[in-house]
Amino acid sequence: MNNGQSPAPAAVSSENRAFTSVIERPIPIMEIFGPTVQGEGMVIGRKTMFVRTAGCDYRCAWCDSAFTWDGSGTDSILRLSPVQIWEELLRLGGDRFDHVTLSGGNPALLSQLGGLVDVLHSHGITVAVETQGSRWQDWLLDIDEITISPKPPSSGMHTDWGKLDDIISRLSARTPGRSFSLKVVVFDDADLAYAETVHERYPNVPFYVQTGNPDVSTTDADAHVSDLLGRYERLVDAVMQSDRLNDVRVLPQLHTLVWSNKRGV
Repeated sequence: MNNGQSPAPAAVSSENRAFTSVIERPIPIMEIFGPTVQGEGMVIGRKTMFVRTAGCDYRCAWCDSAFTWDGSGTDSILRLSPVQIWEELLRLGGDRFDHVTLSGGNPALLSQLGGLVDVLHSHGITVAVETQGSRWQDWLLDIDEITISPKPPSSGMHTDWGKLDDIISRLSARTPGRSFSLKVVVFDDADLAYAETVHERYPNVPFYVQTGNPDVSTTDADAHVSDLLGRYERLVDAVMQSDRLNDVRVLPQLHTLVWSNKRGV
């Protein structure tokens, strides 16, 4: 019987509260830009928008986006909801995109990115992610195109092979239709040997090797591009001589050849 009082709200389980908390937590964003072309990995050349998150669990010696973790970009961080990110993507890209790349830093640090993935998928957007394979998040199961990019010796970082094994195993069991690959950036012979080890450890995963960018601060675009092309030629030659790198693709870093170290492209 209605006694004039509002009905008591239904009880909310701790599981539902936790889920709601993850969805509602703001996402730390360094920059949103595009449309542009993806310069790396399995979707190189793909027209895409970029959402770059803040924070990384690595400190690679040659990182080209150190502003996401070294403190220099702190004042640029915006804490946005998935809907706010979608609105900014629409403001910048209008109806000129159907693909979004989540980048960093390491986006796999952020459990709340699952909410953004859901929003993007609800609008028919294909979602790609690049991460080094150091952290697992369940939302990775819903990503359409994942590039796992473990870092070679020149980075100064150490690969946790057990953790990487687990991530590769989880991704290998995903629903057909969603793809993932491995990519190793190569600066020197030690990096090339590391790439060979990675490829042999996961022989059934599509594999890419790519030239590195050793000078992330130069403003001399012509000299920079010339050096990068020379590095790409040497990497091609080295892979051709390897009997451990047959079923691989050898890539340049496309965006640096077009724009050198320019940001936001």
